[in-house]
Amino acid sequence: MVAPSTRDSEAPDHPSFLEALKVWARIGLLSFGGPAGQIALMHRTLVEEKRWISERRFLHALNYCMLLPGPEAMQLATYVGWLLHGTRGGIVAGALFVLPGFLCIVVLAATYAMFQSSDVLASLFFGLKAAILAIVVEAVLRIGKRALTTPFNRLVALFAFLALFAFSVPFPVVVLSAGLAGYIAARWRPDMIATKAPIGDESAVIQDGPEDRRGAGWARAGRILLIWGGLWAAPLLLILPLAGPANVWTSIMGFFSQMAVVSFGGAYAVLAYVAQQAVETYGWLAPGEMLDGLALAETTPGPLVLVLTYVGFLAAFREAGGLDPLLSGVLGAGLATWVTFIPCFLWIFLGAPHIERLRSSPALAGALATITAAVVGVILNLAIWFALHVIFAEVGTASFGPISMPLPALETLDPLALALGIIAAMTLFLYKLGLLPTLAICGGLGLLLGALGFI
Repeated sequence: MVAPSTRDSEAPDHPSFLEALKVWARIGLLSFGGPAGQIALMHRTLVEEKRWISERRFLHALNYCMLLPGPEAMQLATYVGWLLHGTRGGIVAGALFVLPGFLCIVVLAATYAMFQSSDVLASLFFGLKAAILAIVVEAVLRIGKRALTTPFNRLVALFAFLALFAFSVPFPVVVLSAGLAGYIAARWRPDMIATKAPIGDESAVIQDGPEDRRGAGWARAGRILLIWGGLWAAPLLLILPLAGPANVWTSIMGFFSQMAVVSFGGAYAVLAYVAQQAVETYGWLAPGEMLDGLALAETTPGPLVLVLTYVGFLAAFREAGGLDPLLSGVLGAGLATWVTFIPCFLWIFLGAPHIERLRSSPALAGALATITAAVVGVILNLAIWFALHVIFAEVGTASFGPISMPLPALETLDPLALALGIIAAMTLFLYKLGLLPTLAICGGLGLLLGALGFI
């Protein structure tokens, strides 16, 4: 039997802040594919390649982030950044996760607002969607392989998937029910959810060692609430004196602040409500424009919740008042993004120290581990939803009593989208070319099909 190498058996050196900054920037630039692909990318980079955090600590952080409103992948990056380098590490990790996507969305939203459509962009996005579909499927398989290690966890994942896909159970109900089931099982039948120690945990910078009690005091919690709550409300100090209480800016701030609190389950979970309010209540968007925004968010790096940046841009662009419309749009996008993501830092910096203390509680750890199993079902549901809308032009709903599930119109099957999806899967699974080459190949094929007149 060959002894493990020194590199495999010993933890790497703790990364410097500059080294971590470069890695967070790379993750931010490559964070395509929605939460499933983003979590898979961070797992591959932080757990497998860099070995900065153990598998168990990574999943523990993910479990907490799945309970929070807002984009779980961005919050997971903030959490791990905080573990590595404290508050400044969390700020840098979270900000760099959002910044590339924000800049892309602003540019694309400006293009969309001025030209409404672009054949080149449409062709590029057509190819990228196929690549993203394969990336999301890979993420389901990768995370499921690690989280579904017992029959109980597999059953939880199945029930979570069916609850969302067939019965339209609200996302928070699914997650809280899974946590309650895990808590009960951990107390009465711990063998049902017990898992083997993940391979490689002993060789990570951040291991599953003694509980981390730093920053768990109530005085610090008060400071965190004051600082980040103040930053959340700070735009009002400019808006109210300059524009008064009744204008597009206060509407954007109030509406998206509300979304930051209730957006459990990510962009998909709030898409229908945001579309309804933006179209019918505020008149910011025309019918169908929300799906165009989601398409932009799906094919750019960063959280899918950046679709709210697109809505903020169009709202301010179309109600610019005395400002230049483009400048107004950029300011509206920045305001919507600010009030959407500042609360994410609040949730992490306020809660993460206390969540770290809970790692020594078997019952609570069991609850969080079971939530991870439910998350696999959640991501599978999102993957199927996304696949149906990529491959079919029309997707309706089939209802049978309490059962209500998406049903594609088979005659609207897009053979080109299906073919590109197969090519993306072969590139990723068969030839193992990786994320960036898969995106490049599919994006290039989309542009070629557009140039030949097939799209």
